[in-house]
Amino acid sequence: MAADLAIGWSIFALVLLAIVAFCWVYIRKYQSCQESEAVSTITAIFSLAIALIATALLPVDIFLVSFMKNENGTFKDWAENNATRAQIENTVLIGYYTFYSIILFCVFLWIPFVYFYYEEKDEDRSSCSQVKTALKYTLVFALVCSCLLLVGAFAPLDIPSGKNISEFDKIKILFQELGSGYGLDALSFSISSLTLIGMLATITYTAYGMSALPLNLIKGTRNVHYERLENTEDIEEVNLEIERLRSKCRDGRPLSSNDRKKLYKLEEKFRTLQRKERHLETREMSGWTKCCSIMRPFKIIWGIFLILVALLIIVSLFLSNLDKALHSAGIDTGFVIFGTNITNPLNILLPILQRVFPLDYILITVIIMYFFFTSMAGIRNMGIWFFWIRLFKIRRERTRPQALLFLCMILLLIVLHTSYMIYSLAPQYVMYGSQKYLVEGSTIRNSSKMISVNCDANAPDDQCTVTRTYLFLHKFWFFGTIYYFGNWVFIGVFIIGFIVSCCKGKKSVIEGEVEDDDSDLSDNEEPLDIYA
Repeated sequence: MAADLAIGWSIFALVLLAIVAFCWVYIRKYQSCQESEAVSTITAIFSLAIALIATALLPVDIFLVSFMKNENGTFKDWAENNATRAQIENTVLIGYYTFYSIILFCVFLWIPFVYFYYEEKDEDRSSCSQVKTALKYTLVFALVCSCLLLVGAFAPLDIPSGKNISEFDKIKILFQELGSGYGLDALSFSISSLTLIGMLATITYTAYGMSALPLNLIKGTRNVHYERLENTEDIEEVNLEIERLRSKCRDGRPLSSNDRKKLYKLEEKFRTLQRKERHLETREMSGWTKCCSIMRPFKIIWGIFLILVALLIIVSLFLSNLDKALHSAGIDTGFVIFGTNITNPLNILLPILQRVFPLDYILITVIIMYFFFTSMAGIRNMGIWFFWIRLFKIRRERTRPQALLFLCMILLLIVLHTSYMIYSLAPQYVMYGSQKYLVEGSTIRNSSKMISVNCDANAPDDQCTVTRTYLFLHKFWFFGTIYYFGNWVFIGVFIIGFIVSCCKGKKSVIEGEVEDDDSDLSDNEEPLDIYA
């Protein structure tokens, strides 16, 4: 037992180390070299690591409730005691408390504080002044978090409405429920509120990333040699236009205001093309470009695999939502569904994979990580938007610290919504995992034969254990209703994004490396003479 425990902790430490290493490499890859700052970098790495680790909560929860029972539907020897099962459930609940509390802390306190601290950074201001201003703005987020916790703690979910019950008795019942639930309602309401924002981020970024990432891998990038030839032709055309405009004032006559504006725009375009030329020249001579051309078939295969996973998710989500629309308990219950009436590919695949441990958990983990990395791809391709206003761009070695903080916050919110997405894809599996229970079968010679069936809503409470994820998701029914309609919007956005991604041409080999608003010295090189 001790040896198994030591091996388990060693694996956990290695996985944790790998996650932190990946987060460090990813943040450093996109972080601006000119605006890097230690506090924002550490915050971004920590937040991204928490988002990745939190994705493991659902598979671990499902594994633990499934591991309590044998394949024949009986409890294992160590899990026959109700106290033992309750201890495991409480341990999982503590895990949810811990990670969800850390997410609340990051979203409402730490990330806002670091963001505003960096925004107030100025040579003329002291660190003390920056901290005071950042705390003042962060206090607003703290008040919002406190309000959500209070509403969740005292929201009257099931208060008796008899005439003989006074207002004092109702308040007393509210406090009793708060104590008996150990703050579960307060935390669940706060997390569900953040999950609504995560749903919007999932609809915006994940739905687009699920189509953009695979299709970009399949289509590849433009040929660097031909792209450089086109860029050289553009430089010559712009240079000729600049010379034509300057020839107008060689005799001493001043240029008109329209010509001056046009000349300024042409000079800016010329400088951008020069920077692009430097990047293309470097990329053409790079050995990495040659390696990418060799790996091209593998990228196509990987892109086809990812698009198949996307289609599996979308078809399963559509059929699951259709099942809820036709057979759920209704809109006023959050479209809770008991049993599966319309099966979907994922519901068919999971029971098959359950026969070979641990293929079903690997599939769930792959889907969760797929959501995570397609979300990162969607944010990277689209940038960070507030309605129709583009706030930040995510570019390699050009991303500002504020943008990285926004990126990590969005990923934290998306991770929260991922649990409901998985529940929408496979409701019964998320509730009970691979648990089975015994029921009476056919009767032979006055003796009934016991058979094992998969756990569902009709199973006795003492025979099947519900995951803690399900309890968090369905504490407040109205959130389930909003999530249900959000799934339909998600499907629609994916279809639109798929069509747009198919119509778009190949990306530039230096996509995102050169923009019009870059400075001349952004490449750490001397600017070329525009009149040479």
